Amino acid sequence: MRVAADELRYELAGDTATFVVNRNINFTNICVVGCAFCGFGQGKRSPDAYESTEEEFVGRVHEAIEFGATELCMQGGIHPDLTLETYGRWLRLAKEVAPDIHLHAYSPMEINHMCEQSGKPPREVFEYLIDCGLDSTPGTAAEVLDDGVRQRISPNKLPAARWVEIIEASHASGLRSTSTVMFGHIEEPRELAVHMDVIRSLQERTGGITEFVPLSFIPFNTLLGRTHGVEEISIEENLKHTAAFRLALGRSITNLQASWVKMGLEGATEALRWGVNDLGGTLMEESISRMAGSQHGVRLEVEELIDSAHRAGREAAQRDTSYEIIQTYPDPVTTVEQARI
Repeated sequence: MRVAADELRYELAGDTATFVVNRNINFTNICVVGCAFCGFGQGKRSPDAYESTEEEFVGRVHEAIEFGATELCMQGGIHPDLTLETYGRWLRLAKEVAPDIHLHAYSPMEINHMCEQSGKPPREVFEYLIDCGLDSTPGTAAEVLDDGVRQRISPNKLPAARWVEIIEASHASGLRSTSTVMFGHIEEPRELAVHMDVIRSLQERTGGITEFVPLSFIPFNTLLGRTHGVEEISIEENLKHTAAFRLALGRSITNLQASWVKMGLEGATEALRWGVNDLGGTLMEESISRMAGSQHGVRLEVEELIDSAHRAGREAAQRDTSYEIIQTYPDPVTTVEQARI
């Protein structure tokens, strides 16, 4: 399976391992959804609850620019008081500070909340957000796109069909999106198969998905982990799932990304031999996995991602959100060997 997945990766994406210089901004962790798999969301009265001020937000955008980020990834909890205009304000504020930065923002769950708050359908919500500066959409909040497992791990979350409807609306509005899966908890193989069929069918209809990101479940600070005795998936099982996801996608989605936050940088490096062609981003700040108990850090330097690619025998390349190459970093070992020949 590893060999087949890696051959498909080579056919579709070549031998370059890409990464993006980006920053996460999780502007609030106040959330009313109550997902059993989440350690991030907090009630308003929780001592761990927070809301970013505009001053704090602007400071984080400035830090991203100074670091050389080309992308801001903005997501938060489903805060009951946030309106469509509030979400638009965050986008406008980011563009005022950094007009050229790519804003990759708001999960389908957040878009659904905006629809409910405003009374507008997804397409109109996206049109408004695009006017405010939105450039692309994260395909998070997917977990497993099978309503049976969704009911077991998060009964208050939007149904699978609604997730698809919102992503389709983003594509129809001219936005690209990513796509994800969360695995390694209480899902069954058949439910993962349903998920992959949904993603592949969606891509075949719209062509708007830039990448697929497998996200292994972090159980430590979650209700789901405690009540079901779920342990963190082993790196071996993580890699096998990764290869299976590459094969299940077929030729529908070119880019398969490893989440170093979930599997560690060593695991992500090894995943480059299991069908992965993208190492994700620098992040600079990561709250969702950290609050669930991830031990793999919240930030990487560009040099660490380049070294990861080289250790896997790949050329490294910084890309933008749309996978256009910004700068390449040849593997010095390979370059020396070629020079000798």
